[in-house]
Amino acid sequence: MTQDVIVVGGGIGGLGAALALGRSQVRVRLLEQASAFGEVGAGLQLGPNAVRVLTEWGLSDALGGCAAFPDALMVRDAHAGSVLGRLRLGQAMQERYGQPYATLHRADLHALLLKAVQELAPVTLQLGARVAGYAERADGIEVTLEDETAFNAPALIGCDGLWSRVRSQMLGAQAVRASGHLAYRGMVRSADLPLALRAPVVTAWLGPKLHVVHYPVRRGEWFNVVAVVHGVLGQGHGGAVGADPSSWSHQAQAADLLCALGPAYSELLAMIDAVPAWTLWALNDRPPIRGPAEHAQGRVALLGDAAHPLRPYLAQGAAMALEDAWTLGRLLAHQGAPSADTWPRLFDHLAQARWQRNARVQQRSARNGSIFHASGVVRLGRNAAMATLGEALLDNPWLYAGPPDPA
Repeated sequence: MTQDVIVVGGGIGGLGAALALGRSQVRVRLLEQASAFGEVGAGLQLGPNAVRVLTEWGLSDALGGCAAFPDALMVRDAHAGSVLGRLRLGQAMQERYGQPYATLHRADLHALLLKAVQELAPVTLQLGARVAGYAERADGIEVTLEDETAFNAPALIGCDGLWSRVRSQMLGAQAVRASGHLAYRGMVRSADLPLALRAPVVTAWLGPKLHVVHYPVRRGEWFNVVAVVHGVLGQGHGGAVGADPSSWSHQAQAADLLCALGPAYSELLAMIDAVPAWTLWALNDRPPIRGPAEHAQGRVALLGDAAHPLRPYLAQGAAMALEDAWTLGRLLAHQGAPSADTWPRLFDHLAQARWQRNARVQQRSARNGSIFHASGVVRLGRNAAMATLGEALLDNPWLYAGPPDPA
């Protein structure tokens, strides 16, 4: 038995939560079901709001050692190649928000968080620990693993992602929402790209029922490429019919992607052709969080995708998980380390501070997917708005100036 706070899930959200707690001298036991720590996936983008969290945690140098810091975001027409809009990043973002805009490989972010957590004495990491369920009592939580090992804890934090077991018990079984979109993922060495495609820029190509994003990672030595199209696994898009939708990776073929893209612009086709191998996953989410009770109840809190899974069209999935963890740390700093009896109040404050911002990001992310993939009159209106409003349409001050202090 232990009186450590239990964090379930060893991904970015779970490590962020453990780091925030450990920095506040709260004892933590992090339970990860895998036999080894690691992070699947490919690249991700961190806006100034997420970089601000890492900076306050003392991880700027670690981030600088593995990330790229693009000069701009460029939006282009996937078929005609014309530039639809542009947002300055780099120094302009630094001057506007006090932090840069970073792009990096998901595994690199996971590794730097894991290293920071491993250096904290109050944090115990336990692998091969698959949670079966929990029981909440007046004086604490009992968490039981599938091997029947049990832990007593003053509080439980579920960071176990979209398919969260902690969420299912707290809120009841709820089916995830299929987006009808599939994401092809690939990585390519910068040295293997034509010179025109090596610029340190986040490029988003928009077309009817599709978009492609590519950007530098690993100090600019590699590029991450993600192509999102409409479709179903096993029906013309890799994988097998009935393939597990919770899996991050399915077999994918460039020919299927090229068929979905249609008559794309030459530079975009050159980027697709340069990627040596593709994986595929189905994009699923949940409806926007509806209130604080979907973030925390009593001694149990949900962070990151367990509470508010996002579609990737605002590039804020990792950022919101980091913001959740940072907010928890700020509340601990303001209120002091809680006693066994005060965790429910702390979690209520966390939920009140976070749920509306997370819901807004979920809504914007889903809306962006419709805008990115628009056709007809909506597409023409989108293009005209970007041409008229310029950077004001692509910038997000309400988002990048965060996270808001919960004090």
